[in-house]
Amino acid sequence: MRIGIAGIAIESSTFSPHRTGLADFRVTRGDDLLARYAWTQDTTVEWVPLLHAVSLPGGAVLTEVYEQLKSEILERIAESSLDGLLLDIHGAMSVVGMLDAEADLAAAVRNAVGPNVMISAAMDLHGNVSRDFVQHLDLVTCYRMAPHEDAWETKKRAARNLVRQLQKGEKPHLAWVQIPVLLPGEKTSTRIEPARSLYGQIEKIEAMDGILDASIWVGYAWADEPRCQAAVVVTGDDAEVVQAQATRLANDYWRVRGDFEFVAPAGSLDHCIREGLASGVKPFFISDSGDNPTAGGAGDVSWTLRVLRAYKSRKIIYASIVDPQAVAIARDKSEVELSVGGKIDSGPSGPVPITGTVHKVHQDPVGGTIVVVRTGGLHVIITERRKPYHLVGDFTDLDLDPAEMDLTVVKIGYLEPELYNLAKGWLLALTPGGVDQDLLRLGHSRIERPLYPFDPDMPTPDLTAALLR
Repeated sequence: MRIGIAGIAIESSTFSPHRTGLADFRVTRGDDLLARYAWTQDTTVEWVPLLHAVSLPGGAVLTEVYEQLKSEILERIAESSLDGLLLDIHGAMSVVGMLDAEADLAAAVRNAVGPNVMISAAMDLHGNVSRDFVQHLDLVTCYRMAPHEDAWETKKRAARNLVRQLQKGEKPHLAWVQIPVLLPGEKTSTRIEPARSLYGQIEKIEAMDGILDASIWVGYAWADEPRCQAAVVVTGDDAEVVQAQATRLANDYWRVRGDFEFVAPAGSLDHCIREGLASGVKPFFISDSGDNPTAGGAGDVSWTLRVLRAYKSRKIIYASIVDPQAVAIARDKSEVELSVGGKIDSGPSGPVPITGTVHKVHQDPVGGTIVVVRTGGLHVIITERRKPYHLVGDFTDLDLDPAEMDLTVVKIGYLEPELYNLAKGWLLALTPGGVDQDLLRLGHSRIERPLYPFDPDMPTPDLTAALLR
């Protein structure tokens, strides 16, 4: 069997003024692409590397960049003779001028490989699964954990399901249904109920005769597109069972729509700072959730930094703010006066003046040159390129220790596993930005209505799954 691997993977906020260019993608081909997947050592399959591009979440992808990457994938498909194709994507890519970029990509790939080649997609559970998209696929699965500790297992499962069906020589039945609910990821973490139990059903469903895979998508809340809502897809050999289980999962999701809560106690930034400082526990983390770069935020919203300047008498880490101009000024100095942030996304707050001492200059493979400026007890991490702070090493590389600080403020939503396990206290600050947790104040205008929670009193929808194959 010859199975190609391709994909364009990014999560894009249409509420962020950031635009994703080619330089934001890590593009792999050939052996470098295959090296991403340990299971390509399977000698029963000839894995054919096409092109894979992955980027840190951000704003919408520039049209010409998307077209360039898509065109190369299609050209490489035309040069290959394939039995199957693994489409490794995120599922929430927005492209300037498009309303369903994944549907466009899937349609183009299907046209290129023809009707008989099987396509299996691996996705993030925050992806969007429209009918226009999924009708071009034979198999699709997504993460079952948020945070996404099972990301690589999901890609392996998508490949394993594809190999199984190719060996059987038949395409599975596929049932799909969208659920008119759109919630932020921080309200749908599988660490807590009801998402824990919803996703906990999947293993039992897969064990049923006639079922191959069952998946639930939360959807992506920070794009203003009709496809943005929850979805369920079930695949397998028994059409009746496949459709029934997809319908049941969708109705289960709808019934608990009002039970979802933030994964951590949430409140205003002022409230979180007061509570954190009063707690006396260390390390204490505050999520600056509205500008989370791993959800699509620009990473340079300065609103929180402006507030933190009033707390310079306390020991605080602010991680982080992207500003290549400020980095270029500070990297060779010991004392600096800077105007930081608010240059990409200036809506909530423009550039913030800070004066201080350069604590550390560090070269990072993701963030580029990183400068830490200390002003009183406030340590401001300024990066050349957008970078998430998920690991203890992200701080120790900068000679910073959250356990020694009164607060560590991180541009993130839910804490990733290392910081989650480290934290003695944690609050979620409802701050402004391109990935604002308060969806109702963002101004969605192109989503399909009625949609919960935008229309809290909407009637119960018909969630009978459509059997697409």
